[in-house]
Amino acid sequence: MAKKKTKTKSSTSTTKAEKTSRKLRVKLTSQQKLIFGSLLMILGILLFIAFLSFFFTGEADQSTLTEIGSREVVAQNWLNKLGAWVSNFFIMKGFGFASFILAGLVFLSGIYVTLDINKSKLRSHWIWGTLAAIWMSIFFGFFAHKYDALGGTIGFEMNSFFQDYIGIIGTALLLFFGLIIYAAIKFNVTGDSIVAFFKSARKNINADFKNDVYTTDTYAPLDNDLTAEAEDIKAAFDLKPAKQEEDIVPAKPKPEPTGVTPTLNIQVAEPPEDEEELAMEVEHVKEEASESNNLSDKLVADFGQFDPTLELSKYQFPPLDLLKKYDSEGITIDQDELEENKNRIVETLNNYNIGISNIKATIGPTVTLYEIVPNAGIRISKIKNLEDDIALSLAALGIRIIAPIPGKGTIGIEVPNKNSTIVSMRSVIASQKFQKSEMELPIAFGKTISNETMVVDLAKMPHLLMAGATGQGKSVGLNAVLTSLLYKKHPAEVKFVLVDPKKVELTLFNKIERHYLAKLPDSEDAIITDNTKVINTLNSLCIEMDNRYEMLKNALCRNIKEYNDKFRARKLNPEEGHQFLPYIVLVVDEFADLIMTAGKEVETPIARLAQLARAIGIHLIIATQRPSVNVITGIIKANFPARLAFRVTSKIDSRTILDSSGADQLIGRGDMLFTQGNELTRVQCAFVDTPEVELITEFIGGQKAYPDAYLLPEYVGEENGTSLDVDISDRDKLFREAAEVIVTAQQGSASLLQRKLKLGYNRAGRLIDQLEAAGIVGQFEGSKARQVLVTDLVALDQLLANELQ
Repeated sequence: MAKKKTKTKSSTSTTKAEKTSRKLRVKLTSQQKLIFGSLLMILGILLFIAFLSFFFTGEADQSTLTEIGSREVVAQNWLNKLGAWVSNFFIMKGFGFASFILAGLVFLSGIYVTLDINKSKLRSHWIWGTLAAIWMSIFFGFFAHKYDALGGTIGFEMNSFFQDYIGIIGTALLLFFGLIIYAAIKFNVTGDSIVAFFKSARKNINADFKNDVYTTDTYAPLDNDLTAEAEDIKAAFDLKPAKQEEDIVPAKPKPEPTGVTPTLNIQVAEPPEDEEELAMEVEHVKEEASESNNLSDKLVADFGQFDPTLELSKYQFPPLDLLKKYDSEGITIDQDELEENKNRIVETLNNYNIGISNIKATIGPTVTLYEIVPNAGIRISKIKNLEDDIALSLAALGIRIIAPIPGKGTIGIEVPNKNSTIVSMRSVIASQKFQKSEMELPIAFGKTISNETMVVDLAKMPHLLMAGATGQGKSVGLNAVLTSLLYKKHPAEVKFVLVDPKKVELTLFNKIERHYLAKLPDSEDAIITDNTKVINTLNSLCIEMDNRYEMLKNALCRNIKEYNDKFRARKLNPEEGHQFLPYIVLVVDEFADLIMTAGKEVETPIARLAQLARAIGIHLIIATQRPSVNVITGIIKANFPARLAFRVTSKIDSRTILDSSGADQLIGRGDMLFTQGNELTRVQCAFVDTPEVELITEFIGGQKAYPDAYLLPEYVGEENGTSLDVDISDRDKLFREAAEVIVTAQQGSASLLQRKLKLGYNRAGRLIDQLEAAGIVGQFEGSKARQVLVTDLVALDQLLANELQ
């Protein structure tokens, strides 16, 4: 039995050793831990030195922060320019004096990595250390109003926020409450522990007092017994008294039975160093090859992945030479204009006793951003209220103040340039940010104030709402969106549904009908200009959406990207109704005209598409020049988080589009504000002219195309009706009752029958069709109710009696 147990233990230890070796393979090696841990410790020391130097040299280094890129500038910080910038970022703009905690946490992380200590404790240290840094920043900011380095920007702003709402006393009590929460959770402090602490302190004081008044001449005998604490320490470390040599008595060997070799069992405890030095060879066994019965893997191995572009494999994307290159491109710096604007801003703020500690200018194609850092104690709202005064002093149109700039501790003042430059479509299309983008539907809008190319993903928006006054660049923005997709996506990957009530804006894209456009089966023109056909197209897109969701459900996919990846991997059978799904982009040029003519019949399918169509690759771009609440309704706004606003005439229109002001302060000519639900970004829209669009469409239209445009599902509207349904025997049982309701109310609508007869929509619609076939109500007239052709119940009885004869 003993031998069996020994074998079991040895096999168990071998298994554990194998598992340990497997775990070690995914961890860092000892050398990597030493290198990475040393790096963290050195970084913590450098942060501590930079922070400490800031309190001696920080004021002198403020002028060098704006010129950190220049090698000629020398900072006073002990770590030179980088130390000055890092310390200013963490102390002045961050946590203040509490930033030393962050340096200590970085150093502690290095120790944990180097010594390979359990990382769960390190995670706890970081969480509680960060909370302590935040509390200390607010605490120092409460007492140090004149010296910002103690509390930092976080402490100052949080104190200003709290004191504005609950006052100084309330802020102090809130800090005390935060300290109680930290002590209770971190150190397990309770009310009983506080009472016990005071009781123990009282006992210690009394004991000390008694020892002081002890007046006997004799000394207490020395107690050699260990205290309770010493006993605990002894038990913890398992201390064993060393045996003296004379105490060791050799054991006498026991007499062994005859015929048996005498043995001596000695258990020797090997030192732990020998265990670590013992090397173990691990044998890696190769896994057996397995046969794959998956048909899709065999198809991919034989034919490769499915290529949706194979039908138009020789398709060529339009070259950059088709886009115009302007001579006035690029940023031109007018030093005199910058200096003049800076002096006027500083002078205007000084007139209202607002001091500035730093100012920086960022030059864009049409607008220059002046970032100012006000002196400590200046309220942001005070500067924000001076927007009109600064605009008056600068004598410029479109002054916009951003207080504060998100992600920065500065206040921004946007001032239009006297000589603006054109942002060409060629410059944004040729940028590396657009060419190397891996987005599903990349769109290059233009360039920001910092002259960076603005590229966004329409698939992530997922829908875009564009609005602006007439002539401010809305149609150019639509052309920029379409041009971006034409330069990036193959005809098999994206299709456009274009709605153009004006009939002149999007007509150039007729040339690429068989490449990129989608239409209804019975439609002659792919670009929709008739409002009645818009309703059918939108409802057809709803049917397409439902069909795609059914395909995704059968394929066990959550979105179009997963579905197309499965189809490319040949895991979906086309004979079961599966096919490659291109993205569909619906573009509506003038949404207000549709709302005026069709109303709810347009709003309802658009709202349904906006709510549900994101996952299956149908995206909406809606543009309007009348941003009023009856056009851009709450349902529309709720489902269009991405907004793009050109210049409008009033703040009310700006709030309707962006939920905030700012669009009324733009300068026009493509100047716009873009938001995806977070902060506003000012962008100069790229300019693409009509001749450029014409050249692009001609280049694409001249290549081999599909036999026809992408066909949407057929939709039979209510106006097409069932006027052939004249068989009296097939009428609904409630036909007579429904006719009486319609004639009595003199209102021919399906909703009336739904309410009066408590019917569903489909049955009420069939009753309306049967009433039309019987001549009781008139034909479908859009959003209006049908005309009732029978005046009263007597005429109704005569009409039905004549049918029976």
